[in-house]
Amino acid sequence: MTTTRLDRVEFDPERLHSRRSVRFAGRLEAISPAVDQLMREVRAMECSRGKEFEIETALREAIANAVRHGCGNDAAKEVEAWVGCDESRGMLIVVRDPGPGFDPATIPSPVMGQNVFRSHGRGIYLINELMDAVSFEGGGTEIRMLKKR
Repeated sequence: MTTTRLDRVEFDPERLHSRRSVRFAGRLEAISPAVDQLMREVRAMECSRGKEFEIETALREAIANAVRHGCGNDAAKEVEAWVGCDESRGMLIVVRDPGPGFDPATIPSPVMGQNVFRSHGRGIYLINELMDAVSFEGGGTEIRMLKKR
């Protein structure tokens, strides 16, 4: 089982200095363009200074999971991804999909036993390692991440 930080990531929309939201088809080919579009905005925000690599990697992993697992790589379904800057707290990221959700406590650790040799299954682990707080809402259909300033 992977260790998931269950720090609830709350945010107040009134305190957000800037924000950007995108919706895109739930297909693999949409992942990189969506991440690139959001990262252009992230790089322009003061909240991300010096933390762009961690933010981009976590964002890419969360979006890939939403497309693969939440949408089943179905272009008829949509993923929504959102980034926002809270000047006092840092960069907030939300990725939401229309899937059935999941229990993060049931995700096996990719650094234990035979899982070390698997070619997939490291996304949630990486997100937890790179971000300062992570929470899952809507039964696992939404991930909220915080990277502190």
